[in-house]
Amino acid sequence: MRSEAMKVIDVDVHQTLRSGKNLLPYMKEPWKSRYAKLGSGGASLNLHNPIGVVRQDCRPPTGDPTASDPDFIVTDLLEPYNIEYVILTGDMMSVSNLHDPDFAAAIASAYNDHLVEHWLSKHPHYRGSILVSAHDPILAAREIERMADHPKMVGVIMGSGQRAPLGQRQFHPIYEAAERHGLPVAIHPGTEGMGGMPPPTGHGYPTRYLEWHTSLSQNYITHTTSLICEGVFEKFPNLKFVLLEGGIAWLPGLMWQLDKYYKQLRETMPWLKRLPSEYIRDHCFLSTQPIEEPDDPKQLISIFDMIDAENFLMFSTDYPHWDNDMPTEILKKLRPEARRKIFYDNAKALYNL
Repeated sequence: MRSEAMKVIDVDVHQTLRSGKNLLPYMKEPWKSRYAKLGSGGASLNLHNPIGVVRQDCRPPTGDPTASDPDFIVTDLLEPYNIEYVILTGDMMSVSNLHDPDFAAAIASAYNDHLVEHWLSKHPHYRGSILVSAHDPILAAREIERMADHPKMVGVIMGSGQRAPLGQRQFHPIYEAAERHGLPVAIHPGTEGMGGMPPPTGHGYPTRYLEWHTSLSQNYITHTTSLICEGVFEKFPNLKFVLLEGGIAWLPGLMWQLDKYYKQLRETMPWLKRLPSEYIRDHCFLSTQPIEEPDDPKQLISIFDMIDAENFLMFSTDYPHWDNDMPTEILKKLRPEARRKIFYDNAKALYNL
């Protein structure tokens, strides 16, 4: 059933390749032969999800993999829920896991070229995110420069699983290039603990998918704290940073702690001119999925009020993943103005749609 009246922008939709071989026409040697023979070679934690990470009930009628058909996503997701735009985030953030930075950059470039030709050109609803591997920030910045002028590329995306907290200065070339082109930088989970990444929790590797999935916010706390304490938003005052699929309930406590201890330790970070919470409110955006769902919805609304969430939270389905959310099913208790901001206005402004 089509949602009533309210227009929606979805900031996290995972289109997939029909086959990994679809990237081969966009690769040069020696990477083409290597990819044809071995694929990316990215490792997996092999944690069992009995439901399956990707929904099977939204496979296209052609029998191709779920979310691999640009026409079917329009009829299965966009039209039923009045979604005006989707930000395509793909399923290849694991390029940052690879030990070979040149191979990782080649895969990212091929993915971006395929995205432009096979998705962004197909429907006016689609907008793209420039995939980069943060393993070599100089190569990542070059890829941003190469793709930034495409009118439907509206952001940069990389995995939240990284070898170091993302505020550290080795990553700054990525932010400089993104800021210069007015592109927000997004991170997305799924690569924590895989390939060349550190363990996904502060105490090592979990044994259950539920543990891994629930612990993802640890990385988001680390990266947000790093971005603030390293002065990224002072050095790049126009940069916007998007934390996709990391939840939101962890943010109030982090903001309170950062503000409290900054007042006592500010001499260790002389480049900061404002309270940490102010940088977060002005520069960071979060997505709704997976939204925390307490038994009492008023408790979630209280969290929203604590941090003024309606002004930096954006709706996402996370389609076609196992726990995706539809706009008709979440945040029903919010007042209409807050719903409009979260489901539409904030993303429209951030991505200049």
